[in-house]
Amino acid sequence: MYIITGATGFIGSNLLAEMELRGYNDLVAVDSFGSEDKWKNVAKRGAVTFVLPDQLNAFLGKHKDSVKGVLHLGAISSTTERDVDKILVNNFQLTTGLYRFCRDNGIPLIYASSAATYGDGSNGFVDRDDLKYLSALRPLNPYGWSKNAVDKYIAADRLHNGNSNQVVGLKFFNVYGPNEYHKGDMMSVVRKFYDQFRSVGFVRLFKSHRPDFADGEQLRDFVWVGDCVDVMLWMLEHNDVSGLFNVGTGKATSYNTVVRSVAQSMGVDAKIDYFDMPDGVRNQYQYFTEADLSKLRSVGYHNPMTNVPDGVKTYVGSYLSKTDIYR
Repeated sequence: MYIITGATGFIGSNLLAEMELRGYNDLVAVDSFGSEDKWKNVAKRGAVTFVLPDQLNAFLGKHKDSVKGVLHLGAISSTTERDVDKILVNNFQLTTGLYRFCRDNGIPLIYASSAATYGDGSNGFVDRDDLKYLSALRPLNPYGWSKNAVDKYIAADRLHNGNSNQVVGLKFFNVYGPNEYHKGDMMSVVRKFYDQFRSVGFVRLFKSHRPDFADGEQLRDFVWVGDCVDVMLWMLEHNDVSGLFNVGTGKATSYNTVVRSVAQSMGVDAKIDYFDMPDGVRNQYQYFTEADLSKLRSVGYHNPMTNVPDGVKTYVGSYLSKTDIYR
C-alpha cells in the first residue's frame, strides 16, 4: 500500500488523483476533513482507505510490512501562521516521526520541503543537502523554518547513521492548479487573479520599490501542480534516488505575465491597478525566485515543465471556468 498524507489538500489531492489514474492500488489517504468542503477534493476517487491523522501511528504499526512508500504532504502550509508550537507539532515532529518509521522499516519516503527554506534568496536557490549549507539558510517565517529544520534533521541523521533507504525532499516553488480553493489567502496568485477579474474586472499588484524592477515585473517561479505530482511519482519509481530537489519550471515569470495569461484565458482585458507595498512587507519582499533544476535533471528527470501561459490556460479552461472545479 501507499500512504499519502495531506491527501485532501491541494497537492495531496492532485497526487491521489494521478496515482489512481496511473493504476496504483491500495491507496491510503491520511488527512483531517473538518467541517469544510475539502472532502470534495477526494469525492471522485475510487477505492481509497481514509485515515485520520490521529489514527496514523496505529495504522502504520499494524500495516508496516505492507507499506511500499510514504508520500508526505501533510503540514500547516500557511506562511503567515504564527503559532510556532502548532507548526512544530504538525510540520517538524510529524515529518521526523514518519522519517524514523520509514528509516527503521526500509520504506521510501518522499516529503514536501519548500522553497520558503531559502528565505530572501541571498544564499541562492541551490538544492544542496549538506548540513553546513542548510544551516546557513535563513527562512523568513516559522513555516519556512520548520521545513528547513526537517531538512537539517534528515541530513544529519543520514550523515551520522548512514541509513540507505530512499528519502527525497522536494522544494516546491509557487505551485498553482485545481483543488486549491480552500487555502484562503494562501491560494496561488493565478486563482486570486481569476477571482479578481470576475469580481471587480481588474487585478491589484504591488508597485516595485526597486529601480531595477518595473511595477509588476517582480519575478517568481510559478509551477503547475501536475508537474509537481509527476516529479513525486518519478521519484517513487526510481528508488535509488535520494536527496533534496527543487521543483519549479526553472524559469522565473513576472506577475504582469501571469495577469496577462489569466486575462487571455478568460477573454478579458488585462487591467492592473498598481499600489504601494505596505511598509511591513518591503524589507522582506522577494523580487526574484527561480528554481535551479540542475540537480533534478542530473538524476535523470527530463520531463518538460509546463510554461505559465499553458498552465494557466489549462487551469482556467478545464477547471476554474467550469461548474465542477474539482479534479
